[in-house]
Amino acid sequence: MTVHTTVGIIGGGPAGLLLARMLHNAGIDSVVLESRGRDYVEQRQRAGILEQGTVDALRACGAGDRLDREGIVHAGIELRYDRRSHRIDFPSLTGGRSVTVYAQTEVVKDLIALQLREGGPLLFEAPVHAVEGAGTDRPVIRYTHEGREHTLGCDWVAGCDGFHGVAKHAVPDGVRTVFERAYPYSWLGVLADAPPSSDELIYAHSERGFALFSMRSPAVSRLYLQVPNGTDPADWPDERIWDELEARSAVDRDWTLHRGPITAKSVLPMRSHVTEPMRHGRVLLAGDAAHIVPPTGAKGLNLAAADVIVLAQAFDHLKRTGSTELLDAYSATCLRRVWRAEHFSGFMTTTLHTDPGQSPFDSRLQISQLDRIATSPHAAAELAENYAGLPVV
Repeated sequence: MTVHTTVGIIGGGPAGLLLARMLHNAGIDSVVLESRGRDYVEQRQRAGILEQGTVDALRACGAGDRLDREGIVHAGIELRYDRRSHRIDFPSLTGGRSVTVYAQTEVVKDLIALQLREGGPLLFEAPVHAVEGAGTDRPVIRYTHEGREHTLGCDWVAGCDGFHGVAKHAVPDGVRTVFERAYPYSWLGVLADAPPSSDELIYAHSERGFALFSMRSPAVSRLYLQVPNGTDPADWPDERIWDELEARSAVDRDWTLHRGPITAKSVLPMRSHVTEPMRHGRVLLAGDAAHIVPPTGAKGLNLAAADVIVLAQAFDHLKRTGSTELLDAYSATCLRRVWRAEHFSGFMTTTLHTDPGQSPFDSRLQISQLDRIATSPHAAAELAENYAGLPVV
């Protein structure tokens, strides 16, 4: 096993794998350490909406073949509220941009296959215990693999190991500032063997709570319901889920909800979280290790991709010029986009969800905001531009 590498990458999710691939293409060596097994990583259900910038990055690094064959391009979303519906057309409001439905599981499978075939070491079931020496020019990662303790020396460490990972703890408490918001509701997410009920995503606001209609393929629907925090999925039998989806998406026109067997259920808590700075010494944080957004704005995976695009460019600049200028600016560069995404995700969440005990006044403010989006090209363009994805830098 390699005992020294230029970039030690903690986390074999989409952020870590995309970074490893871009570094490989730039001629920069790396080692990826993932605490879970390959099967678990490839089946971990998360995001499914890719911004154009994320799609372009996957294509550029050689991971676009299956994405281009199987990904479903969406040119808009539908908002439903007060038994009305309004479509937001992305290309006309953003200068031609769109989004692509392609599940995180498939992105990860494609990147793993490339890394194992062409890239540097990718170790599964290799949990990291500590990152030491962040403030030195030779940080060290300590991890376990195949029952033995190992040490990996690095020039740099990229922490892509998520919200519960160890990398962010390399940033001392006295240096790190945490900003966060908790939401008083969660999502019940389900997969169903049913064709999507709409060609595009439906975001539905109602007095009963929020609902989202998405998809994973032409035969599989991905659906979400707002539920109280602490909800047990077992309390939601299939028929109750379908009935609630239908009630929350009701509109005054013909529309059919396609029902089918539900194959998976899980509850997703909602939070906003940002850790500043995203760099300490030779340790750089990316993706969920540095920030969390509620999923309403479809920003999580795309923010992670934007982070590692900036990071890969900075490493390439260092290799070509010997200058750490872009690495020194990494945190500030990423945080500008992170906070914009936090604002947009929070806006989508609070506009579309119904708080427990919400007053009629607050409900009318939500309807007023949705009416504004439906009737003002400027308000619709603001939503479309943020949803389809702002420039990475």
